[in-house]
Amino acid sequence: MIRIALLSLIALLVTPLANAQPAADLIVWNGPVYTGEPTAPRVEAIAARDGVIVYSGARPGAEALKGARTQVIDLRGASAFPGFTDAHAHLRGIGERELTLNLEGAASIAALTAAVKARVDALPANGAVLVGRGWIETHWPEKRFPTRADLDAVSPDTAVILERADGHALVANSRALELAGVTHATQTPDGGAILRDAAGKPTGMLIDNAMALIMPVVARAARPTLAQSLDAAFRVYPARGWVGVHNMSVAWDEVLALESASRRRSIPLRLYNAVTPEAGARLFASGPRHSPDGRVVTRAIKYYADGALGSRGAALFAPYADAPESSGLILLEHDKALPVFERALRQGIQIATHGIGDRGNAMILDAYAEAFAHVPASQRAIAAPRWRIEHAQVLRREDIPRFRQLGVIASMQPSHAIGDLHFAPARLGGERLAGAYAWSSLEKAGVIVPGGSDAPVERGDPLIEFYAAIARKDLNGFSGDGWRPEEAVARETALAMFTVWPAHAAFENHLRGQLKAGQRADISVFSVDLMTAPAEEIPKGRALLTVIDGRTAWRAEGW
Repeated sequence: MIRIALLSLIALLVTPLANAQPAADLIVWNGPVYTGEPTAPRVEAIAARDGVIVYSGARPGAEALKGARTQVIDLRGASAFPGFTDAHAHLRGIGERELTLNLEGAASIAALTAAVKARVDALPANGAVLVGRGWIETHWPEKRFPTRADLDAVSPDTAVILERADGHALVANSRALELAGVTHATQTPDGGAILRDAAGKPTGMLIDNAMALIMPVVARAARPTLAQSLDAAFRVYPARGWVGVHNMSVAWDEVLALESASRRRSIPLRLYNAVTPEAGARLFASGPRHSPDGRVVTRAIKYYADGALGSRGAALFAPYADAPESSGLILLEHDKALPVFERALRQGIQIATHGIGDRGNAMILDAYAEAFAHVPASQRAIAAPRWRIEHAQVLRREDIPRFRQLGVIASMQPSHAIGDLHFAPARLGGERLAGAYAWSSLEKAGVIVPGGSDAPVERGDPLIEFYAAIARKDLNGFSGDGWRPEEAVARETALAMFTVWPAHAAFENHLRGQLKAGQRADISVFSVDLMTAPAEEIPKGRALLTVIDGRTAWRAEGW
């Protein structure tokens, strides 16, 4: 009896030690923690070990995992969320915008030319070339595109080339056109447009494929190096609260540079690359690839089906309501693309295609359906390939269910709707607005809708994107008649758009996107509670902290 009692006592003493978990590396508490997990959407604390969440729940459970070396993040009332991912941006362009003439927010042609004059006056008078980006004319008092004449007035001798924010149009002054050899006799390339005056002379505006005519002159400009641009983007984007970026239209040199940077140091973002068609051969040769630390993944090819709505390059079934002579531009060459699409299915390469207009989007869905029919699931590297349409901006209502039927992801940017609302009704007319920026309709149809910003086209602020998704109003609270307020989404849906749905689109939803046990400890902390604050207060907040793999990637100064 004594022996049995002694063994029982030993068992009672040992069992708690056997069940005890090692201490956590990281604990987050003292503020709302939103998990993105529907069964437990808000908890008091989370704990992580070796970069993986091991606990999500009430504070006492996290207290039990606190050790002498545990890093404790006291939110002090701030709000923590699964790491926010921008599902469509251009990393190199984000950095270049910070380092070149940034025309974001230019309020008029007068403001644009004043910025150009200030920069030109500081350049050497020896054949310099000035490039800039970021202007959008749709809200300007002049109600028109800028022209060569506008730029000539402030820079008659220095070549000036200014790209529109959407990257689908530019304006060049006379000197730049002269250097490029663009004259009244220049033929318009397929998939592009050269805007001309009444006499047939180029106005300086080049749309989509016509922009290539001026690129030899752009190459002469003193521009940031790739390394400088990427470093600038690494400074800016984590500071806005992003943990990850789906990096679009990536050249192969950028893929290699990002992989090299990831080997040298811990870069402060997760990157999912979709390369240009020109780089597609390199990706097919290597197959899907990732850096050793998993921070840089490359497994997609980005195509273009049409242009942009603002520059009337988006392909529409019917002519533009405000330009009945035009129905937009087709950029996708079906016969060239289809064999690549079929090869991608066999090799496990994701396809992501830019689609803005209703005709452009329908054409992509048709091409995807044709490729899927030619390569059945049994012959694919991935049976459900998660192909994407980037923007999916203007859709026929009958095409919305096709996304679900084909398993196509609609990768969309909420801020486009709150910027475009000032001109899209005039471009499209009221009837076509029924399928424009249709986030809620797509979600209700069972479609995955990752949210992005398209920066540097837009600012690239997660708080603006979240606000746009739930409010569907501009930053002044304006939406206008007929802007389909029912297409705004619930806050829980908006959270999924920037967390678990980008993870799904990158084949990583089993690893990240929610703050629950077993997922990577990727966290975004904001000063504002996105789930409870009045919508208009959300853009006024700021990012405070980003965490990747349980380690601080960026922290606001003084917080």
